[in-house]
Amino acid sequence: MDKKTEIENPKREHLDDGGYKYEAFFSYATIGIVVANAKGEIIDFNKYAETQFGYEKNEVLGKTVEILLPGSIHDRHVKHRHQFNKAPQNRSMGAGRDLHARKKDGTDFPVEVSLSHYNVRNESYVIAFIIDISIRKSNEKLVLEQKSALEKITTEVQILNTELEQKVQERTMMLKETLAELEKSREELSETLEKEKELGDLKSRFVTMASHEFRTPLSTILTSLSLIGKYITTEDQDKRMKHIVRSKEAVSNMKNILEDFLSLGKLEEGKIHAQFALMNLKEFFETTIEDVNSLLKIGQHISYLHEGDTTIYLDNNLLKNIIINLISNAIKFSPEHSTIFVSSYVTENHIKITVKDQGIGISEEDLQHLFERFFRAKNAQNIQGTGLGLHIISKYLELLDGTINLNSELGKGTEFFIDFERKYSI
Repeated sequence: MDKKTEIENPKREHLDDGGYKYEAFFSYATIGIVVANAKGEIIDFNKYAETQFGYEKNEVLGKTVEILLPGSIHDRHVKHRHQFNKAPQNRSMGAGRDLHARKKDGTDFPVEVSLSHYNVRNESYVIAFIIDISIRKSNEKLVLEQKSALEKITTEVQILNTELEQKVQERTMMLKETLAELEKSREELSETLEKEKELGDLKSRFVTMASHEFRTPLSTILTSLSLIGKYITTEDQDKRMKHIVRSKEAVSNMKNILEDFLSLGKLEEGKIHAQFALMNLKEFFETTIEDVNSLLKIGQHISYLHEGDTTIYLDNNLLKNIIINLISNAIKFSPEHSTIFVSSYVTENHIKITVKDQGIGISEEDLQHLFERFFRAKNAQNIQGTGLGLHIISKYLELLDGTINLNSELGKGTEFFIDFERKYSI
């Protein structure tokens, strides 16, 4: 019996003894599956793994798993393998950090790996499930490039505002070309994401939302820039300023949409952490409300009331994101000449915050889905938004050990209740 046959026997004996038939799953799985013994020697290698790595099965049987890894990490991986054998447990690898594998031709590619283990006749074996995430990494890079392009446009619009008299024609042409390229890139991104359905529902819904939300501001910018190009005299300054303001608002809307997606990505990858510190809650609210006053519609007003202590222990930045999001929603979904009521109340053991509006309200049917990502209530479909705001708020509150609840009635408004268990130190 040759070495490869001996190596395969533990797995085959396990199937015969236990009667556990996994051949169909193993052969037709759409992820790479590699089985190794405690020495790290490969004893099974499915068809999909052959496609991923470029090896035939008989080329890797009996070889250690380091043949599938970049040479620079061989020694480190051997140590990790010995540590795993001492205390084996199911776990995933690569989430939130870069992990690479190496093909037969010597090229490296990014992967996510999940490990499972089992024992047969006192021998320990490891199963590795391998996913090639090259396309995902490529799309992440593309999204970051889109964000960079939008930030560049924002800067250029600001420069245009200060130098408009001398450079209006030159800057207008530059922005037209840049925005045309951005529109083309957006369409290419949508097509790419639609073709890669295996990346899951998140990507699919992103394409749908982005296509809808980007179209209006892009059309606004292109229309305004076309009109600016016609206003070349000093007497047209007021008209130029009107369209510049519209362009800046549209760019800001697109940037906010991308910021929502990047925030969601960082949250899901565990890259955002709460940083608790002492802060003055009353001053925090007064400053935050002042920041959002520019968003108020005609006749709208924000009423704020605080009771109890003012000094608390919380993460200022995360709380600011939460409150700005809630107040912005209250403004957006409330009519002109209405009041948004904001209150904070600090006791010995709790910090309570409420935000109440007089807006369109939420149906009972929609309430149960309100904090799901991309969800938008039926009566809010025609109002601009990504459907991510409340989902992100709920994730921030988890980091802060807080809770959120609400009361709402269609046509009568919504009131959100936030509650934190008061901390004095960490």
